[in-house]
Amino acid sequence: MTTFVDRVELHVAAGNGGHGCASVHREKFKPLGGPDGGNGGRGGDVILTVDQSVTTLLDYHHSPHRKATNGKPGEGGNRSGKDGQDLVLPVPDGTVVLDKAGNVLADLVGHGTSYIAAQGGRGGLGNAALASARRKAPGFALLGEPGDVQDIVLELKTVADVALVGYPSAGKSSLISVLSAARPKIADYPFTTLVPNLGVVTSGSTVYTVADVPGLIPGASEGRGLGLEFLRHVERCSVLVHVLDTATLESERDPVTDLDVIEEELRQYGGLDNRPRIVVLNKIDVPDGRDLAEMVRPDLEARGYRVFEVSAVAHTGLKELTYALGELVAKARAAKPKEEATRIVIRPKAVDDAGFTVSREDVGGEPLFRVRGEKPERWVRQTDFNNDEAVGYLADRLNRLGVEDELMKAGARSGDGVAIGPEENAVVFDWEPSVTAGAEMLGRRGEDHRFEAPRPAVQRRRDRQAERDELEQEFDGFEPF
Repeated sequence: MTTFVDRVELHVAAGNGGHGCASVHREKFKPLGGPDGGNGGRGGDVILTVDQSVTTLLDYHHSPHRKATNGKPGEGGNRSGKDGQDLVLPVPDGTVVLDKAGNVLADLVGHGTSYIAAQGGRGGLGNAALASARRKAPGFALLGEPGDVQDIVLELKTVADVALVGYPSAGKSSLISVLSAARPKIADYPFTTLVPNLGVVTSGSTVYTVADVPGLIPGASEGRGLGLEFLRHVERCSVLVHVLDTATLESERDPVTDLDVIEEELRQYGGLDNRPRIVVLNKIDVPDGRDLAEMVRPDLEARGYRVFEVSAVAHTGLKELTYALGELVAKARAAKPKEEATRIVIRPKAVDDAGFTVSREDVGGEPLFRVRGEKPERWVRQTDFNNDEAVGYLADRLNRLGVEDELMKAGARSGDGVAIGPEENAVVFDWEPSVTAGAEMLGRRGEDHRFEAPRPAVQRRRDRQAERDELEQEFDGFEPF
């Protein structure tokens, strides 16, 4: 049964925003008390957060579909809908987030580091929030915005200071078991290690982590063996340790050839040329192994490597190795640039930035003008096209933004097609300049003629005053006796 997974494809969906409410306040002796529709709640986000207690992506391998909750719709009485709950997904330290094309979206290193993988939709405004001096009683509300839906790839790259690399059965697992408290599986057959193992080593005042990477063979960088799956775990390590078997039973192999093969695979994988290397000649407790180690050591030192002869079984040469690794790790940490506090960068919008673009396309020989921009596309998503008043409100907003002027500059004429949004999800309509989509029949948009009608008592006073004015006009020409 699989217990370790370091690469998964995850389908995440944020929550949709709740719809706004169109409501009119009503009570005794006050049947039309004004709009009181509440706003819809915000949809929940999907957030990836580093959790040190999580070491594998196994949960997402079994359950790759994750969705946050939706926002609740608004209600009458100025009651706003409840916001959707964010979905927080714990991931191991060192997780890289990529899109389907392989582009890196986030590199999550350090406890608590988070990334919003899918943004929740905005809640729609209720008619109480849409009311104004000119629009006293809106008969519509805005719809909630749909949440983001993303397909992402999570890759785990082990966060360690030292990586042990070498052929299968070179003694890497035995070495990490005696250097640290790690207890990996150890056996006398190849590919015993199927997952990276981590161990913590203390060398004087330096504490560092060592990763035992599954064995590499020729062609590992091209997918042979387990190399391609686990070479990514070497990327974050500061020091590489070549563990060479001096007691191999294969006649065609020797430590120098093994080193050349592994170095070639690392070079093919790329990005590891600047890492310091140490060579460990393992299994010197075997007589033939010690003789071979003494034979190849001068050649390896002539290449510039620091060479250590060790025996994981007899615990020989381990102290010198741990201090040498601690020294290299300390130097690598000191050479790293100091982390600075994140600066808040404010980029003001350019004065000539309209916030949208208008481009002309030819579809079937007919012109089509496409409008792209954050505001127009969001407004379209939040419009209820079954409500003429809401459509008229959208037309007014687009006109105030300058969309109509830009369409005219682009050469649009009456009856030409206009699409707002991307090609796969656009709203297309026939453009008529300065036409309000039939909402003008309702009077001024958002106004209710019932609110303009005076109350009965006021109307009676006005009628009596009008009668007095008429009588005064009739007797205005008569002279008193």
